[in-house]
Amino acid sequence: MQKLLPSHKTAHSSHMSEVSAEWAAAASNLLCSIRSSWTNLVPVSLQGSEEETQKIWDSDTMLSEELWLENEKNYTAVQKSKKGRKHQELLALALGMKVHTFRGPHWCEYCANFMWGLIAQGVRCSDCGLNVHKQCSKYVPSDCQPDLKRIKKVYSCDLTTLVKAHNTPRPMVVDMCIQEIEQRGLTSEGLYRVSGFTEHIEDVKMSFDRDGDKADISNTTYPDINIITGALKLYFRDLPIPVITYDAYSKFIEAAKISNPDERLEAVHESLMLLPPAHFETLRYLMIHLKNVTQNEKDNLMGAENLGIVFGPTLMRPPEENALISLNDMRHQKQVVQLLIQNEDVLF
Repeated sequence: MQKLLPSHKTAHSSHMSEVSAEWAAAASNLLCSIRSSWTNLVPVSLQGSEEETQKIWDSDTMLSEELWLENEKNYTAVQKSKKGRKHQELLALALGMKVHTFRGPHWCEYCANFMWGLIAQGVRCSDCGLNVHKQCSKYVPSDCQPDLKRIKKVYSCDLTTLVKAHNTPRPMVVDMCIQEIEQRGLTSEGLYRVSGFTEHIEDVKMSFDRDGDKADISNTTYPDINIITGALKLYFRDLPIPVITYDAYSKFIEAAKISNPDERLEAVHESLMLLPPAHFETLRYLMIHLKNVTQNEKDNLMGAENLGIVFGPTLMRPPEENALISLNDMRHQKQVVQLLIQNEDVLF
């Protein structure tokens, strides 16, 4: 720092005194404004006796158990109201309904009352096109008959919806692919384990989405049978609800953990009863096919255990997307599919 000369010291001290005076004046003005705001405060009158008023400001009363319970009760009521609205939205989504903005006047097809509002007046079923109020959606049966015109694709479509729309016991993808595999691929080495070209598998997927049961998956179009097996596995992986549903997943996993063979088989049979009809029939048909694959194990080298490794994660997924849970359950998933293949004639 530059050393100050005597004349500079005098100037510097006078400058500092001026700054201090300015700060003192600003602080004084601030104090005056605060005091004036205090004098302008309007006294608040509290209803009730002096004792009740004193209780309000008493720290022990404010932190008493009664007040905490009252606050908790009010908070719970608010949360229940929020959960109720959220439950209605989730229920509508579960029924295949989505919040929709209607153009022009619309009436609810359940209660026949007008749908008020400019946007998001109600919900529309993505399967059959039913239009209802949000609050009416919980009263609408979930087993509607889907309109085939509204089914835009085959892959990634709900299994039950696709079956109802086409009026078939199983998805046509499963029937067509399995029939093709059994005609020309049962003795192919590494069947279902060897992967086909991804581009060709995507072509088969697009063909089904575009042409439905008119899709050409014959030997002349796709001579490599691994393309057809890849397309079938991809269909199962793309299902929004797996063949072994989320609701039944834990029951199957617990059944696989049972050490006693007879009790384990009985538990698997009880778990199968939890599946929706379309899921049960699809799984039954697939297990019959995989049993045929194991009967050609000498040629294709694919026994029940190998097929369980391939189809375990394909047919069943845990409800929560957790990599650790999936990794821990992988062994039990394999056991479930292996049991289903080996005991197909008993379980179905």
